[in-house]
Amino acid sequence: MSEQHPAPAFGRGDPQRRPRRETVTYVSAHGPGAVPGPARRRPAHPPARSEIDEQTTLGHTYVRSLMRSQLRAALTALGALALLVGSLPLLLALPAPEVYVWVVLGVGVYPVVWGIAHWYVRRAERNERDFTGLVER
Repeated sequence: MSEQHPAPAFGRGDPQRRPRRETVTYVSAHGPGAVPGPARRRPAHPPARSEIDEQTTLGHTYVRSLMRSQLRAALTALGALALLVGSLPLLLALPAPEVYVWVVLGVGVYPVVWGIAHWYVRRAERNERDFTGLVER
């Protein structure tokens, strides 16, 4: 009545019928050099950026913190410059040859002013980079 078919030969003797098995890992799926990380998608608009764009209280706080850090850097640079310029009359009031006065005015002041300016620019850029990193998170 019913015909019996022989059982398929999926053993070692018939490699044609059995598909090859492969273990899928992160590296094989994403290529060599890929670093595994969380499999979540980034939001279209990071929350901090949207807070700033929408001018919410939190966004206002972010911008205010940037402005406060920039103001602090500017006042520090201004204070250092005021100390430098304010101390010049005291330094020049000392009895010294005229050549010394010109050396202090012509050569001694400019590297200090340049150093203050260089520090201020680096500090302002770092403040902005920190703020951008906070917003882009």
